[in-house]
Amino acid sequence: MGNGVEVRYFAAARASAGVDSAIFDPSPLASIVAQISASNPPLAHVISQCSFLLDSIVVHDLNIFVNDGSVIDVLPKFAGG
Repeated sequence: MGNGVEVRYFAAARASAGVDSAIFDPSPLASIVAQISASNPPLAHVISQCSFLLDSIVVHDLNIFVNDGSVIDVLPKFAGG
């Protein structure tokens, strides 16, 4: 059994979040993204331009359910590639 869903922020997302990571309850990825964005408008702006990895696999469908113990990486667009 895991301890929730770990969301790890990188680059501009980390700077906007002010933390390296956060823990959320298992739910669809869209719900987690909405929770992240609701309390932090600067982070919401960055999140809107991010890609997401779920357990190291690129996710395109935000309706996917994220299980307890999973890790989401929030990856902003990186300069230079």
